[in-house]
Amino acid sequence: MLTDITLGQFFPGNSFLHRLDPRAKIIGTMIFIVAIFLANSLWAYIGVAVFVMGNFWLSRLPAKLILSSLKPLWVIIAFTMGVHIFTTPGTLVWHWGILHITWEGLTQGALMTARLVFLIVFSSLLTYTTSPIVLTDGIEHLLKPFSRMGVPAHELAMMMTIALRFIPTLLEETDRIMKAQTARGANFTCGSIWQRGKNMIPLLVPLFVSAFRRADELATAMEARCYRGGEGRTRMYELTYTRRDGIAITAVIVMTIFLAVLRWL
Repeated sequence: MLTDITLGQFFPGNSFLHRLDPRAKIIGTMIFIVAIFLANSLWAYIGVAVFVMGNFWLSRLPAKLILSSLKPLWVIIAFTMGVHIFTTPGTLVWHWGILHITWEGLTQGALMTARLVFLIVFSSLLTYTTSPIVLTDGIEHLLKPFSRMGVPAHELAMMMTIALRFIPTLLEETDRIMKAQTARGANFTCGSIWQRGKNMIPLLVPLFVSAFRRADELATAMEARCYRGGEGRTRMYELTYTRRDGIAITAVIVMTIFLAVLRWL
């Protein structure tokens, strides 16, 4: 079910990761995204797996969220695996017509798929453990130095956070519309690709109408509360770095150095 997809959702808690400063989590996630591309050996991927699972354990979130975070992107994961399996030259394992599978393709496909899975799971921890309001403050603080060059830091942070916030809402709305259309005889799973595309029209039209209506209601609500952007706004709680934020950033940097050593030394 679409309602099982947890992309963009926040799960309240009091774990080590929940208490981290949002800026530290954003910076740590960006460093990890770069660092994971340094992994090119079995030991490197084992180290990444231990690091990702360790962070998930520190978050005290249910283990089923790992699969939930991968569910929306399973097509991309399967495509990545297939491309490497069927296009990498090497020692032939299986052959049929123009299709061929090599041992090197299986190895490369498994490693690239693992890299993508670790990247998705680790990045999902950012939204799982950070509320939209706190995430907005963190993004705005990180973009504030660019405001001198005319970058609207507050507006960009607000747009990104609202987009994340509306993902679960739109998924729930999509699931509700699909059930209503199925009850009226619509079929979204059978037929050719062309037929399935035609069957999606009764789903997409009300979904877009609902999305625009929600956006208009949100804009009206913000104006009714005298929202005028970030100019002159104050916060009830100011963000401050603590010792645990330094520990978290240090752990990510150590992981990056570990992967760099395995790659070049």
